[in-house]
Amino acid sequence: MIVPPRGVRGQTIGVVAPSGPVRLDRLRAGLECLGDAFELRIGSSVTAPRGSGTPSYLAASDEVRAAELTAMLADPDIRAIILARGGYGLMRILPRLDPAILRADPKPIVGFSDATALLGWAHAAGVRAIHGPLIVQLADLPAGDVAQLIALLTDPSAPGERPWALEAHGRGVHRGPLISANLSLASLLVGTPWALPFAGAIALFEEVGERPYELDRYFTQLALTGALATTRAAVIGALTRCHDPQPPSGEPDPDDAARAVVLERLGAAGLPVATGAPIGHGVRNEAVPFGAPCELDLDRGVLAILEAAVT
Repeated sequence: MIVPPRGVRGQTIGVVAPSGPVRLDRLRAGLECLGDAFELRIGSSVTAPRGSGTPSYLAASDEVRAAELTAMLADPDIRAIILARGGYGLMRILPRLDPAILRADPKPIVGFSDATALLGWAHAAGVRAIHGPLIVQLADLPAGDVAQLIALLTDPSAPGERPWALEAHGRGVHRGPLISANLSLASLLVGTPWALPFAGAIALFEEVGERPYELDRYFTQLALTGALATTRAAVIGALTRCHDPQPPSGEPDPDDAARAVVLERLGAAGLPVATGAPIGHGVRNEAVPFGAPCELDLDRGVLAILEAAVT
């Protein structure tokens, strides 16, 4: 695995929207959060009107989004890439991206949610990425999460033990690469060339807007396909708005229905679990290196990340 070189304050970071369209007010608010840490180069399609015939859920055509991302990857002045937002669309353009370009000039790619697909693509290319906030999310996060993102891009030190309030569901110390993912994307990538490398890993899942039975479906599919067969342990981040307003039973789901489903499905898959990671679509989203070795100590309720995102 190639660990990209660290960035330096004042260097140029590219901002692209290879998934869904971006609200300009949220884009501007997020960009301001980065302050004077970096020069920012925004892809032209991020702020341009969407082309005629482009579906409402895409920022631009597949050709435009892939070309803009490729240009950022190939530009030697761009030292990292942060996605403007998620939504949907990255899986559509993965076959259009050339991993040799990233290997020739390794640079961190930052994103989560739909960007899980791009993190998996970068990992398959052999380059470490960062599971972290999108530009449109930055203004909603505490300053510490923004600072952590900047630190991951510029500091070659391992993050070490994270100050998270984890709740253990199992025992023991488990080691492996930390593979952070949106649950639905992790499920949908199975069988593709960019399936997430959960074998021997500590899997970290987050999700938004999926009902409890849908969470059940994704974890069941991951188990049935064997994707979780040799996963060492799992960590659960935010399960944001994962409730069913009209459960099939006709009775309201309990407040912890989503969490209960996740624990049951992972328990059935034989995985020890920790809950409470401040990662996802909630009020926190701490950036972490994608695929970095980590140690999950369930006896102490602590996750330690043992390598940096940059070198």
